[in-house]
Amino acid sequence: MNADPATDVFEEHRPVLTGVAYRMLGRITDAEDVVQEAWLRWSSADRGEVREPRAYLVRITTRLAVDRLRHLRSRREAYVGPWLPEPLTTEEAVGSPSVPDAAERAVLADSVSFAVLVVLESLSPLERAVFVLREAFGFPYAEIAAALDRTEPAVRQLAGRARRHVEERKPRYDVDPAERRDLTERFLAAASGGSIEELMALLAPDVRLVGDAGGKAKAALRTIGSADKVGRFLAAVAQEIGPDWDMRIAEFNGGPAVACFVGGKPDTFLQLEVRDGAIQCIYIVRNPDKLSGLSALFDL
Repeated sequence: MNADPATDVFEEHRPVLTGVAYRMLGRITDAEDVVQEAWLRWSSADRGEVREPRAYLVRITTRLAVDRLRHLRSRREAYVGPWLPEPLTTEEAVGSPSVPDAAERAVLADSVSFAVLVVLESLSPLERAVFVLREAFGFPYAEIAAALDRTEPAVRQLAGRARRHVEERKPRYDVDPAERRDLTERFLAAASGGSIEELMALLAPDVRLVGDAGGKAKAALRTIGSADKVGRFLAAVAQEIGPDWDMRIAEFNGGPAVACFVGGKPDTFLQLEVRDGAIQCIYIVRNPDKLSGLSALFDL
């Protein structure tokens, strides 16, 4: 039994804190660093003055995440090629210690989807914080205002602006999880078998391919659009698949994804966005800094 109440309280709320930090930053390492800093502040605080530990910890974590995001913005502006989030496993949970029903889980899962996280990159740090706390976790406006040291009317304005921005840019369709899984499996089979015709048959006419390698691996430096161009790119990739490729399907960022290992080392992460039985967008992460955690997840 843990004899340290401060640790018990912090660990109780760690999933929410990590969930907030990841949605703010899009990187697991950055999120963990923020949560660790929140722990240091919590452990040295006068906790006798804290009436609501959860609100207090969320406030610390949010402010730290906002500060870190402002610092990271300059680095991301110099990033080589498109920037995508670091894959986050969501097999067990999506940043909430208790998800009471499927509807709430769907909301939490959507808030860590690649499509949403990419859109969140275009928000200001404060807008992103308000959106995450309100839309993903349902915090009251008054509590968000206290966390950000803003007035409640100002927070409501930020929330409205962020919500409109996200709704205008994120995909506007619901996806059947079974359909998405089926398309992912068919895509993987076609790629593994080198069947370009089968791959092409799965693509929507206006499909997009977004690749993130950060200049550290081979990948498209710009978003590729149209079935013809994406098909030709995939054809070149399929030719490189050999017997030493090990491809696994698991749930990441709220949906099925493919983790590819070459020689036992993580090489590529791939996730599909689908609609009406066709692939609308293909996200590919090859930046090794964002793939290092995959081996442990698959016991490799």
